[in-house]
Amino acid sequence: MHHMFDVSIPSFRHEESDMERGFTVFKIEVLVSGRKHVIEKRYSEFYTLHKKLKKFMKTPEMPSKHVRNWIPKVLEQRRQGLELYLQTVIMENEELPKVLIEFLNIRHLPSLPKAESCGSFDETESEESSKLSHQPVLLFLRDPYVLPAANGNQTCHLLTALY
Repeated sequence: MHHMFDVSIPSFRHEESDMERGFTVFKIEVLVSGRKHVIEKRYSEFYTLHKKLKKFMKTPEMPSKHVRNWIPKVLEQRRQGLELYLQTVIMENEELPKVLIEFLNIRHLPSLPKAESCGSFDETESEESSKLSHQPVLLFLRDPYVLPAANGNQTCHLLTALY
């Protein structure tokens, strides 16, 4: 599967609606870097995603649009088909298409797999370290305590200026 990334459709449910015939909502579980969130989408939303993806990539087969969607067995097949569809798109694309990221409501994508990143930071640290400015490294170039006493004050100012 994709690096630290997994999608499944464990279940679906029927939504009744006054405005239209009832429809089915598919529950999608998205696991990104150990964080899980759940979204619900109708088949029509999958279909819209499919049409967008088709414009710029080779897409897997989409489960048939025209099914009698009140038959449990048919719905179960559709669930499996949609799950496979998402998993295939994820597996075949090193970089996830933006439309898919939006569709799955992913706000925090894992960085590249370890092998490809420069290896300096771990995923969890990289968020922290990017918040720090990299200036403090300068402090190690010279030990302020070794400087002559006369320059002591300037060193203090230098340090405060950096922060």
